[in-house]
Amino acid sequence: MSSKQDWIASAGRALRGTLDIPGDKSVSHRAVMFAALADGTSTIDGFLEGEDTRATAAIFSRLGVQMETPSPSRRVVHGVGVDGLKAADGTLDCGNAGTGMRLLAGLLAAQRFDSVLIGDESLSKRPMRRVTGPLSTMGARIDTEEGGLPPLRIHGGQALSGIDYTLEVASAQVKSAVLLAGLYAEGETVVREPHPTRDYTERMLKAFGVDIAFSPGFARLRGGQRLKATDIAVPADFSSAAFFLVAASIIPGSELRLRAVGLNPRRTGLLQALRLMGADITEENASEHGGEPVADLVVRHAPLRGIEVPEALVPDMIDEFPALFVAAAAADGPTVVRGAAELRVKESDRLASMANGLRALGLRVDETPDGATIFPGPLQGGAVDSHGDHRIAMAFSIAGQLAAGEVRIGDVANVATSFPNYDGLATGAGFALRKG
Repeated sequence: MSSKQDWIASAGRALRGTLDIPGDKSVSHRAVMFAALADGTSTIDGFLEGEDTRATAAIFSRLGVQMETPSPSRRVVHGVGVDGLKAADGTLDCGNAGTGMRLLAGLLAAQRFDSVLIGDESLSKRPMRRVTGPLSTMGARIDTEEGGLPPLRIHGGQALSGIDYTLEVASAQVKSAVLLAGLYAEGETVVREPHPTRDYTERMLKAFGVDIAFSPGFARLRGGQRLKATDIAVPADFSSAAFFLVAASIIPGSELRLRAVGLNPRRTGLLQALRLMGADITEENASEHGGEPVADLVVRHAPLRGIEVPEALVPDMIDEFPALFVAAAAADGPTVVRGAAELRVKESDRLASMANGLRALGLRVDETPDGATIFPGPLQGGAVDSHGDHRIAMAFSIAGQLAAGEVRIGDVANVATSFPNYDGLATGAGFALRKG
């Protein structure tokens, strides 16, 4: 990981132009994994060239999968089949990627060989018990540090059995880990969710030829199936597009077109929340890429009003709350968030990080265990800490565009995990943002 670095954000100009947002991180992780497990050669276009996804690709190279990069954002993956992975020499480093670690736990629990998954300082503090629990029920043997924290020491050679499992907390990553283990398990694996989560894994397994039944909150597959190579076009990442949707909504005079953004219905809670607040966002050129709906998003400045965020939207916008907090800071009237306790165990405690940062810029934010109330007002200059969380850093780069003075954002190196060249794209569109 790069050494610590800061940004300084200040009032910029109206945002204008057409932007190509990098590829979807969740889809990129899965595309590499499933292409590696497939029989035959797959080409991935639009692969996110971020540190997280590169870490996942590097892990599969170390597990014996040949991969080529003929040009940036393209991968040619020579699949080895579900039974073709080989033991790596040494530990497997997931970097900052919670998605990578949790999905790999399910996949590697079914292999003949032992594996050890490690991560960076931030990932090493993230709880893994919710994924090791159901995998253990299937017959996996995974040791963790005290408190269920990484590293994950995975014992190979275990016979897995399919389970009918209801998640305690809705999580696409846990669901995906169980389904990946289910590919290797005896019998049928069923996953049920208290709230529907993103179905990237289900859609992509189907694209790779797996017989899988799924509907919102439910997925079922039988073990022993093989994957067939296929070509994947990765849509632009909605979570990355979210920062520009908010920025153009709250910076007067702005109009941006964001091209070919993935609009998975389990991902776009923020889009619905912003529209409830009065945002002017339209969809054009709708199509489908690899089973995923995509469209251009055209966003224009509009006065926003504070809302009570419907709890039904929360699972579908969990990664977008840092951006929403900034939209709330610029709205007319308070915004209330409930049912978002999951934000406390992301790359940072995002509720506390956003609340403290907005307070440092002069706003009142009342925190609760599972949410917050944001009271809007004029933003002042000041210093905020991103706590090494890429989404916190990008959110405050937007807040700085409306602040009366400079906003110093600390510890922004991790932005490269999900959005390489974010600062270059942002300044090209009109942000005032520089390295501190």
